[in-house]
Amino acid sequence: MSTPSATFAVWVSAWLNGSAAADDVLDALGHWAELHDVVAVGQGTAESLDVPTRGQAGGQVAALLAAVRRAGVTGGRLVLPVPGDVRGLGGRSEFAGTALHAGEAVVLHGAPLGLVPETAADGVLRWTAFDIGDAPATEHLPLGEAEHELTGAMRVAAGVLTGLGVAKHRAGVRDEITARVAHRSAAPWPEGTPPRALRVLQRANEVSAILDLAGEDAPGGALSSSSARRRAEALRPLSDAVRLARLAAVDEAVRVFSDRQSSDSV
Repeated sequence: MSTPSATFAVWVSAWLNGSAAADDVLDALGHWAELHDVVAVGQGTAESLDVPTRGQAGGQVAALLAAVRRAGVTGGRLVLPVPGDVRGLGGRSEFAGTALHAGEAVVLHGAPLGLVPETAADGVLRWTAFDIGDAPATEHLPLGEAEHELTGAMRVAAGVLTGLGVAKHRAGVRDEITARVAHRSAAPWPEGTPPRALRVLQRANEVSAILDLAGEDAPGGALSSSSARRRAEALRPLSDAVRLARLAAVDEAVRVFSDRQSSDSV
């Protein structure tokens, strides 16, 4: 699905560049949890952001938003690390390890800050802020290329999955996929988010729903170890394509909001 980090990156970028209000950011984050709080790793980071240090009761996201504006942050970049692909996190660090464990993070532009969301309790999502020094370099992936890769991976994997009989014995599988996609697509996006980015995010949600269903459908028609390996090999590039498509779509949305502010200030 889309992620809290994706929501934060896009909405904060829209807000910082005049395309959304702070309350809109908070409302959008409410899609992911009823309550959100913030802590920081390190006393200096906590003081600069006006939030508690890790180990204390969490502070409010509103205070974080005010702090990132004061710090000169101009937007956010989504990171979706997985074992073997930790691009965007820089070298080994506590931030990188925490982000890899969570599977997501936000790197802020204009300040040496990274944020990682993790469930702290039922209905509570905690954002941990890290001082990350210089922002890690990352390779730009054009949205068109990411969309093409997602479409191509889907075509290749579909034939393999059909041959393996994944979900063949599961009744109502189409309705189940539709319901999952509807839930994943419910996260709101700011007005002015580029239509192509929204289309790619929607397609990624659709493919992700199929992937999750295939993963739950064990043995899913894969009746031998060789078939199981073939299924895993079919799913892996598709999962990678979904992740990269989401990264590219969020990056494009952030770019559009930033460019809009630059144009308005000319």
